[in-house]
Amino acid sequence: MMNCRDATRLISEAQEQPLSIAERVSLKLHVIICSGCQNFNDQLGTLRLMTRAYAKEKTSTLICKDNTRPMDKS
Repeated sequence: MMNCRDATRLISEAQEQPLSIAERVSLKLHVIICSGCQNFNDQLGTLRLMTRAYAKEKTSTLICKDNTRPMDKS
Protein backbone atom coordinates (compact mmCIF):
# COMPACT_ATOMS: atom_id res chain seq x y z
CA MET A 1 0.00 0.00 0.00
CA MET A 2 1.23 3.47 -0.87
CA ASN A 3 2.09 5.86 1.97
CA CYS A 4 1.13 9.54 2.15
CA ARG A 5 4.62 10.77 1.29
CA ASP A 6 4.60 8.82 -1.99
CA ALA A 7 1.02 9.84 -2.70
CA THR A 8 1.66 13.56 -2.30
CA ARG A 9 4.78 13.27 -4.44
CA LEU A 10 2.76 11.60 -7.21
CA ILE A 11 -0.07 14.12 -6.89
CA SER A 12 2.46 16.89 -7.40
CA GLU A 13 4.24 15.08 -10.25
CA ALA A 14 0.92 14.52 -12.00
CA GLN A 15 0.64 18.30 -12.42
CA GLU A 16 3.76 18.27 -14.59
CA GLN A 17 3.79 14.92 -16.37
CA PRO A 18 1.56 11.89 -16.95
CA LEU A 19 1.81 9.07 -14.43
CA SER A 20 2.14 5.43 -15.39
CA ILE A 21 -0.95 3.24 -15.17
CA ALA A 22 0.45 1.51 -12.06
CA GLU A 23 1.13 4.87 -10.39
CA ARG A 24 -2.35 6.16 -11.24
CA VAL A 25 -4.05 3.04 -9.88
CA SER A 26 -2.01 3.01 -6.67
CA LEU A 27 -2.57 6.72 -6.17
CA LYS A 28 -6.31 6.45 -6.82
CA LEU A 29 -6.65 3.63 -4.29
CA HIS A 30 -4.69 5.57 -1.69
CA VAL A 31 -6.64 8.80 -2.22
CA ILE A 32 -9.94 6.90 -1.87
CA ILE A 33 -9.04 5.78 1.65
CA CYS A 34 -6.91 8.71 2.87
CA SER A 35 -8.76 11.93 3.70
CA GLY A 36 -5.50 13.85 4.15
CA CYS A 37 -4.34 13.04 0.63
CA GLN A 38 -7.85 13.70 -0.70
CA ASN A 39 -7.62 17.18 0.81
CA PHE A 40 -4.13 17.72 -0.60
CA ASN A 41 -5.28 16.64 -4.07
CA ASP A 42 -8.34 18.91 -3.90
CA GLN A 43 -6.33 21.87 -2.63
CA LEU A 44 -3.67 21.44 -5.29
CA GLY A 45 -6.35 21.27 -7.97
CA THR A 46 -7.99 24.42 -6.64
CA LEU A 47 -4.65 26.21 -6.52
CA ARG A 48 -3.92 25.18 -10.11
CA LEU A 49 -7.29 26.53 -11.29
CA MET A 50 -6.82 29.78 -9.39
CA THR A 51 -3.33 30.37 -10.79
CA ARG A 52 -4.54 29.66 -14.33
CA ALA A 53 -7.42 32.11 -13.89
CA TYR A 54 -5.06 34.72 -12.45
CA ALA A 55 -2.59 34.27 -15.30
CA LYS A 56 -5.38 34.51 -17.86
CA GLU A 57 -6.69 37.68 -16.19
CA LYS A 58 -3.21 39.21 -16.09
CA THR A 59 -2.63 38.36 -19.75
CA SER A 60 -5.92 39.89 -20.86
CA THR A 61 -5.23 42.98 -18.73
CA LEU A 62 -1.84 43.38 -20.38
CA ILE A 63 -3.37 42.97 -23.82
CA CYS A 64 -6.03 45.58 -23.02
CA LYS A 65 -3.40 47.99 -21.78
CA ASP A 66 -1.36 47.46 -24.95
CA ASN A 67 -4.42 48.09 -27.12
CA THR A 68 -5.38 51.30 -25.32
CA ARG A 69 -1.95 52.90 -25.48
CA PRO A 70 -1.78 55.91 -27.78
CA MET A 71 -0.01 55.08 -31.00
CA ASP A 72 3.21 56.82 -31.93
CA LYS A 73 2.80 59.33 -34.73
CA SER A 74 6.15 58.48 -36.28
